[in-house]
Amino acid sequence: MGYNVFNTRTYRANDREEKWFLQGAHTMANQEQLTILTQGVETWNQWRKEHADIHPDLSKAHLSNANLSRADLRGAHLGLANLSSANLSGAHLSSADLRGADLTNADLRHANLSLANLSGADLRGAILSGAHLSYADFRGAILSDADLSHANLSGAHLNEATLIRTNLTRATLTQCSIYGISAWSVELEGATQNSLVITPDDEPTITVDNLKIAQFIYLLLNNKEIRDVINTITTKVVLILGRFTPKRKAVLDALREALRKQDYLPILFDFEKPSSQDLTETVSTLAHLSRFIIVDLTDPSSAPYEVGTIASNHIRPIQALFQPSDEAKRVFAMFPDLVRRYHWVLPPYEYQDQEHLLASLQAKVIEPAEQKARELEKQ
Repeated sequence: MGYNVFNTRTYRANDREEKWFLQGAHTMANQEQLTILTQGVETWNQWRKEHADIHPDLSKAHLSNANLSRADLRGAHLGLANLSSANLSGAHLSSADLRGADLTNADLRHANLSLANLSGADLRGAILSGAHLSYADFRGAILSDADLSHANLSGAHLNEATLIRTNLTRATLTQCSIYGISAWSVELEGATQNSLVITPDDEPTITVDNLKIAQFIYLLLNNKEIRDVINTITTKVVLILGRFTPKRKAVLDALREALRKQDYLPILFDFEKPSSQDLTETVSTLAHLSRFIIVDLTDPSSAPYEVGTIASNHIRPIQALFQPSDEAKRVFAMFPDLVRRYHWVLPPYEYQDQEHLLASLQAKVIEPAEQKARELEKQ
């Protein structure tokens, strides 16, 4: 018995439909062909065999929740069609025109969409795992929350597409065009990402091999303000580490202010564990962005472990500060070992009090750290 795929509810026009109508989408489905489709996939596929020279016109058809599994829709006109929640698993949609179609929550597992035109289509929540999407046109398509795991997107056009929380696990993205893409929280574990084109068609081709950094690279190349920000981060950031009791923090606040006057961008980290990241990961991220690191070892309850981790994983100058007291005559025992092991860890600078530290800051802290930073840049 054939499955009735037709829903008689009026498919009302909206802004998205108007946009794709103006770009050439057909205005109305061929009613005779649509009637054949409502008789079931088996009847439809037989009709296609008998009329291989016809490109079916199902434009703007309301096929929401339709069972079109394994349907032969090769070369079909489905522009602006409502295929939301439709079962298109294993369907043959190669070279089909799906411009502006509503494919939200549609099941397209293992469907063949190679060379299909999905420009402006809405595929939010669609399942496309294992689908053949090579050279498909997704320009301007919405792929948020779509599952494209294991899909083959080789050569696909994804220019200006929206990928938010899109699952591309183990997908193939070789030679995709991704200019203007919006990609956030995309899952890319095991995905093949080779020769992704980040430039528009009318510009010299630039390719990268990582979707997540593609947007950043293009912005970096075309936005002077971003380049200035990067330059500021890599040449001006100074990370200040320590355990900041009220007494110690007063000294380090003064140090921070002095560094600001020297045109640095100081970041003060007091070991309050962030809610969203592991403590060591946070410190490592900040260390990687820094020109050099200043660590206060006067009250080293937390600093020894963090300094050891940073020294072993980040080649950045580390300048220690130490103020001798009755409670602590010298720095913790492990620190001299770090100085011997890692040449970017500088000998600790002992100062008498806050006034002495600020007076000697340029000669005893900044200049040694900058000299080491320049040495490291040459290596």
